[in-house]
Amino acid sequence: MKIFNIIFCVLFILFAALQYNDPDPYVWMPIYLYAAALCYLAARGNYVPKAYFAGIVVYTVYAAYLLFDKTGVINWLTAHSDDSMVQTMKAQKPWIEESREFFGLVILIVVLAVNWIKSRQQKLVV
Repeated sequence: MKIFNIIFCVLFILFAALQYNDPDPYVWMPIYLYAAALCYLAARGNYVPKAYFAGIVVYTVYAAYLLFDKTGVINWLTAHSDDSMVQTMKAQKPWIEESREFFGLVILIVVLAVNWIKSRQQKLVV
């Protein structure tokens, strides 16, 4: 778990740095840095189940919004699926930007869920 958390800590810090040129860095930088901080703590053996749960809830609500938004993931899949999400780095179409954000949130949710499950298992062992 230590290597898992170190890898994701570094990745989330890099993801946060890449948000600097994003239209809404004030939203995405804290999102990624929150998860990076939790991964850093977990890598040191300090699990915070309530913080994981809070992150999972907030990120899931935001992901649901991006999924159902009028320019969100469902819109991309149904009306614009021929547009590639990875064609260029700059997302010039809103459904591509929101779909990328959605999948970023999915990654965050999975990592926090893994740590939350691990923290619950440790609590049962102690």
